[in-house]
Amino acid sequence: MARPHVLVIPYPVQGHVIPLMELSLCLVKHGIKVSFVNTKYNHERITSSFAEGSDIGSKISLVWIADGSDSAEKAKKPVSTGEVLRHMPGKVEELIDCLINGSESEKISCVLADQSIGWALDIAKKKGITRAAFCPAAAAQLVHGLSIPKLIENGIIDKNGTPLRKETIQLSPSMPSLSTENLAWLNVGNLTTQKHIFELMMRNIKSMQLTEWLLCNSSNVLEQSAFTLSPNIIPIGPLLTSNASGNSVGNFWPQDLTIMNWLDQQSPSSVIYVAFGSFRTMSPTQFRELALGLELSNRPFIWVAQPDFRQGNNNEYPQGFEDRVGDRGQMVGWAPQKKILSHASVACFISHCGWNSTMESVSNGIPILCWPHFADQFLNKSYVCDVWNVGMGFETDERGIITSNEIRGKIEQLLNDEDLKERAKHLKEKVLSGIREGGKSRNNLDGFVKWIKMKN
Repeated sequence: MARPHVLVIPYPVQGHVIPLMELSLCLVKHGIKVSFVNTKYNHERITSSFAEGSDIGSKISLVWIADGSDSAEKAKKPVSTGEVLRHMPGKVEELIDCLINGSESEKISCVLADQSIGWALDIAKKKGITRAAFCPAAAAQLVHGLSIPKLIENGIIDKNGTPLRKETIQLSPSMPSLSTENLAWLNVGNLTTQKHIFELMMRNIKSMQLTEWLLCNSSNVLEQSAFTLSPNIIPIGPLLTSNASGNSVGNFWPQDLTIMNWLDQQSPSSVIYVAFGSFRTMSPTQFRELALGLELSNRPFIWVAQPDFRQGNNNEYPQGFEDRVGDRGQMVGWAPQKKILSHASVACFISHCGWNSTMESVSNGIPILCWPHFADQFLNKSYVCDVWNVGMGFETDERGIITSNEIRGKIEQLLNDEDLKERAKHLKEKVLSGIREGGKSRNNLDGFVKWIKMKN
């Protein structure tokens, strides 16, 4: 009898690809075959970024679909949200048809799709294939998305997702509060992108009714109220699997592993780690203030400042900055974040509060200085600062800039707060208990694996 075969389809951005690839590795360890679908653009970036000796390609079948690019130049750019709606569904359906008509060993037992692309579940239902969905974000974010009809009915937003009044939303007393100005679809770029994101979210509400499992990369410890409010959402996180060499999977850029040698030479709990994920723009003024704030801290730091992040906005380090910080400051293009956050030398994380970064930080007991930029990051900041109390936020000046003195001050305030650091360590232990033998997340994942094998 052929092994169960799961077709995994992520939303085509790095923050969604990484946790689904982590989940795919978990399934492979349980004897399940996984075919992982990327756009051609993402497929090429991921495979070219594999660390030397990586065995991911031998464990997971990496397949790609055309991007819908009509020129060589366009093919070098990521797929837009509009193309996710227009182009990807047809290509995914073609791939499924090809697998259905192939050999018996290629037959699909289950389609596991990112809940952000509910159309993949629609296609699976049409083809008579068992379906499961996965949320790479906080359960609270998913609950907010599923609450859109109620927000419209209550006159909080209009049918296009635009807030009709400014207010704070809190779906239950122990869930994070969120201003209507920071609803996930409102901080994603231009109005066209906002429209497409909201349209996807509206479609997904209906598509989620087609899935038998709605998995979430979260923990009952972290979001008990959200899971109580929506018991159909099943926590299986944090997903902290790595490949045999200990490297993260699904990265779009090669990781600078040499930074670990420098980190080994630093004192315990001394290093500030600064990273803002794969999507972040920063004005030259803000970039300069961040650099000066790190300099003023007089502490060793690792700053992930990708070439795209810097050059795209004409951001240059302040004159003499690199000479002044010397070996104390390490500026790298892309870093092995999981390894860094688990290192004893790291003291805190200045983060954009993307959910993957938040989960990795919490799972290592690292306090967070929150610098959210868009989408769900404001909700995640509320969790960190207001619900779990394991981090702090920054204040902006009258120009909307976080100044160098504010950065230096918050670093000192956080690192001198022994109670906060102790809460971060305690939360780590509670979260990790959930993925150990007998833990809630572990049991849920085992149940999902058994279900897949039963459906084969």
